[in-house]
Amino acid sequence: MDNEQVAYDYDDFIQKTGDYDFEDDEPLATDLIDHEGYDEEQLLQQQQLFQRQLQLQQQQAAAQLPDAVRNFILYFHHCLKENNVYDLHGCYENSFNRLTEKFYKNTPWPDPHGVVAPLVNNDQPFVTLYTELYYRHLYAKLQPNLEDRFASYDNYCIWFNYIFDSSSPAEMELPTNWAWDIIDEFIYQFNSFALYRSRIVRKSHNEEEIQQLREHPQTWSTYTVLNVLYSFIQKSRMNEQLEAIKEGRDPDEVAGEDGSRSLYKTFGYFSIIGLLRVHTLLGDFTLALKTMEGIDLSKKSKYARVAGAQFTTYYYVGFCYMMMRRYSDAIKAFSHILLYISRTKGFHNRSAQYDSVTKRSEQMYALLAICVALCPTRLDDSIHTTLREKNGEQLARMQRGGEESLPVFEELFSFSCPKFMSHGPPDYDNPANNVDPLQHHLKVFMMDVKKTMLVPTLRSYLKLYSTMNIEKLATFLEMDPEELRSALVVFKQKSRQVRWTEGSLLDGEVVNVSDLDISLEGDLINISEAKIGRKFGDWFLRNTAKYYAVQDTILNKNPDKQEEKEHKDKRRERREKNAEKKGNK
Repeated sequence: MDNEQVAYDYDDFIQKTGDYDFEDDEPLATDLIDHEGYDEEQLLQQQQLFQRQLQLQQQQAAAQLPDAVRNFILYFHHCLKENNVYDLHGCYENSFNRLTEKFYKNTPWPDPHGVVAPLVNNDQPFVTLYTELYYRHLYAKLQPNLEDRFASYDNYCIWFNYIFDSSSPAEMELPTNWAWDIIDEFIYQFNSFALYRSRIVRKSHNEEEIQQLREHPQTWSTYTVLNVLYSFIQKSRMNEQLEAIKEGRDPDEVAGEDGSRSLYKTFGYFSIIGLLRVHTLLGDFTLALKTMEGIDLSKKSKYARVAGAQFTTYYYVGFCYMMMRRYSDAIKAFSHILLYISRTKGFHNRSAQYDSVTKRSEQMYALLAICVALCPTRLDDSIHTTLREKNGEQLARMQRGGEESLPVFEELFSFSCPKFMSHGPPDYDNPANNVDPLQHHLKVFMMDVKKTMLVPTLRSYLKLYSTMNIEKLATFLEMDPEELRSALVVFKQKSRQVRWTEGSLLDGEVVNVSDLDISLEGDLINISEAKIGRKFGDWFLRNTAKYYAVQDTILNKNPDKQEEKEHKDKRRERREKNAEKKGNK
């Protein structure tokens, strides 16, 4: 079905459901009600009149909606009620974005409770989902205030309570990409609220907002967010299902009533990726990777079709590896997803998430440049070319090492790292005591970088010798021999990393990732090549043989050329025989 038909073919639907008539002759109450002096019956009449006035105002507001928007909301509601996932995907992915660009590019969508709820007979699940879209648009296009952030949190609580209702599983189906966007936006707004709160406390210029924050310590709390994600995983029994898949068993055997439903299964899987993101934002990189134990990145799952989930997974896995000094694994993660982005560039150009994909890829190229500078590795040709175009000058400065490389490391790290946050509320009484999480992690990372400043220079000298006295090398470097001995130990330690092969993302083997290996015997440095270089003579001969094999294959497929080749060979043999006879004479 064409997307235009999915989005705007409302005629049959409107004819079946009927249109709404917003004309009404009831008078509106214009004066404030003074309850004093009224009996109970009069108060009830006034309350009914006020309720009627409110309903009429809502109906009039709904009547003022553009026809395209009004019909879209009705059709959207119809698709959700019917669990029509295909048409629901068209409404969510195409129509909503198109109407946003046309009517609400710089303004909010219609009010969920005052305008949309009367249109759909106050259908609570639909109103809650629409409200989630309403606040997501507000975050993306406008600037939410503190009340908006509180209201969005309350709406998420209503939605999750509906999903977690223990009486019976929710009878609802959502497109896979919408389920991912709900988890992704939930964590984004949690992170945004934490940064907003820290900024307000640090500036200390709005006492009213600070007082509101004091009164709502549980709003967007870390415990609440983690509880939601772990609850989804537990309710869907997703870890048990992933373990069953690894063992070749049917996952439905361990899924239970909730986990066998597509809605809970999808939210459970994406909650694992959400935990990876939240633990990374909180600075616990080991726990972040541990939450991914059940997911095998070497195999494609059905959720790999959701591009945003893929980008998020590889970005945070790669960043965790980098912060754990496993640069080889980080390079592998970044290269894999960047190669995927380059191959699907045409599709992302037409996507509504084009800007976010572009920004995320820029961040991963910056992180890749940092990892390559700290652990030189051969990259795919296309990735290497793009990296040189985007960060070539910065990469060269980092690879040279020295004090001048430190600002480049700091700049790229600050640009490409996640927006770190604190575990709990800040200290409202002593704002100066609050530590900036970004500066804390930058300081920890730069401590490791400073230890490797001398490594590029050391490597350039060591490649020239097979054995060398430590005092001679200290003379070249103009440094104390004992300091040089410490630097050589650091060089040896940095050349060994844990590299993932199989199993959990935290598993791996200690390998040598440098092309040089050294050992110290007293004051003598023994140097050997850890990686044997390519033998160009053998490579040339091997590829020449392949070329002749390909040439023979082509000739065998063309009889005329094969016959011509045979004639040439016979003429060459005759000429050689004649030359031999003349030589004998």
